[in-house]
Amino acid sequence: MGTTVKLDTKTALLQAGKEIMLEKGYSNTGIQEVLTAVGVPKGSFYHYFDSKEDFALRIIEYADQMYGVKLASILKSSDVTPLNRLKNYCKEGKKNLTEQECGGGCLIGNLSQEMSDQSETLRKALDTVMSRWKEHFTQCILEGQKAGEINNAWSATKMAEFFLSSWEGTLMRAKSIKSVEPVNIFIDLMFNHILKTK
Repeated sequence: MGTTVKLDTKTALLQAGKEIMLEKGYSNTGIQEVLTAVGVPKGSFYHYFDSKEDFALRIIEYADQMYGVKLASILKSSDVTPLNRLKNYCKEGKKNLTEQECGGGCLIGNLSQEMSDQSETLRKALDTVMSRWKEHFTQCILEGQKAGEINNAWSATKMAEFFLSSWEGTLMRAKSIKSVEPVNIFIDLMFNHILKTK
């Protein structure tokens, strides 16, 4: 019974930390704010995490686990063609951005911008996550190239890197101007020109 309570408390801390960090970033997230949101004493935090940086590492892992399942469900959906899986990914992202009124965005992307020059530990963890995500895109694009519905002028790996990097930049731009127009432009150029077969 005690194990279940500990697991629930740790998950609650990670979830609260993830939400606050998405809104405020790493530097502006206070441990006390997280504890208050969950309603647990300070000792509970240090029972699970060694430091704020360790907490951020666990949040990155937690976010990756949650988002990785969603990403795989979209990009590996066998009843949808590879090109349409990529379109569905963008549609889902646009829907989420609209619901958030162009706030929030991608936690991994946000932290990558904020912390890559501040913490080598976090930078490496963030790069590992992005590399894992890129592999999902690579496999989807490769499948589409073999099926003849995605441009094969470049390797699937290069196209996946370009797709993911461009998408993350698009989210950042949408947040900065509080509009989904950058997403519309991304979708237009990516699917009508870059990924489109000649």
